[in-house]
Amino acid sequence: MQIWQIVLIIVIVLAIVIGNLALLRLSAKSEFKPSKPSLSTGKKAKKSPE
Repeated sequence: MQIWQIVLIIVIVLAIVIGNLALLRLSAKSEFKPSKPSLSTGKKAKKSPE
């Protein structure tokens, strides 16, 4: 391998690692609000009229 190929691989790996760390720090700062149950999962049982 030539030296520029090795440098290119190192730069790409470092960019991926730094990007993942930045995303991790950003997601750690954000608060996740509990989502409301959707209609498909949160259906209440309807009683049939007697």
